[in-house]
Amino acid sequence: MKVRKIDTFSGHRDCVYALIADTARPGFYSAGGDGLVVRWDVTKPDLGDLVARAGASVYALAIDQQTGLLWVGQNYEGIQLIDPAERKVVKSMKISSEAIFDIKIWQETAFVALGDGVIVVIDIPTFAIRKHLKAAEKSARTLALRPNHREMATGFSDWSVGIFDLETLALKTRIPAHDNSVFAAQYSPDGRHLVTGGRDAHLKSWDATQNYALIKDVPAHLFAINDIAYRPDGAFLATASMDKSIKIWHTDTLRLVKVVDRARHAGHATSINKLLWLPENNWLVSASDDRSISVWEIEE
Repeated sequence: MKVRKIDTFSGHRDCVYALIADTARPGFYSAGGDGLVVRWDVTKPDLGDLVARAGASVYALAIDQQTGLLWVGQNYEGIQLIDPAERKVVKSMKISSEAIFDIKIWQETAFVALGDGVIVVIDIPTFAIRKHLKAAEKSARTLALRPNHREMATGFSDWSVGIFDLETLALKTRIPAHDNSVFAAQYSPDGRHLVTGGRDAHLKSWDATQNYALIKDVPAHLFAINDIAYRPDGAFLATASMDKSIKIWHTDTLRLVKVVDRARHAGHATSINKLLWLPENNWLVSASDDRSISVWEIEE
């Protein structure tokens, strides 16, 4: 596997925590500790388009594909809905004084993961809170959707993963998943597997078709795994770590294929927080505490 850095995007004034693909046109959005929400065109590095100033650090972004609005988790303040074309706040809601770690949208419902272990369920058409799901005493750090099976996986800082029914909102099962906080969870594109990672630096694969039986446990990094991203075709997945490296894994076997780091590829200087595999091409985007965003071409 060959890795080539396409470019580095700079402009954030603090750590970059969130990345999400623009579903309307090629490109992506980023946000971080400086509260800035920026849209990037991968063909024009360092010409980011400032979409919003959230006023507080942002860990979570989501896009409602039906309305085109950008959901911004403004830490300790709440949710802002941004019209990216007009660059203005359309709606906002104070939902908690806790940190907002993740936002996922399914049909007409938004799920917001909070630092007190609560998942806030918001009805999108009315922009009203429908329910509070309290399934843990410690932070809900990550959300992953399995839409064809109407399930949502939530990684908690109590070391567990909870599986919720997207329609009834019932907690279906809880997995004693890791030996520390669960920071990352992703379903494979075919929905058959769930992969998780966290502070214990282990990457684990679970069989979602067999009541989430453990398939494989890999000591993947030296320090915490912050994020996991599947390539759109599902053949490979990437992990981002506090150890400053990105690792590429073969999906079926969790065999390590490539290490992307500072020494070998002029990678990030500090913790890598977020990954995004762009759907238009074979490029992987990474965001770091070093305030930069890198774009990588991954070739087999």
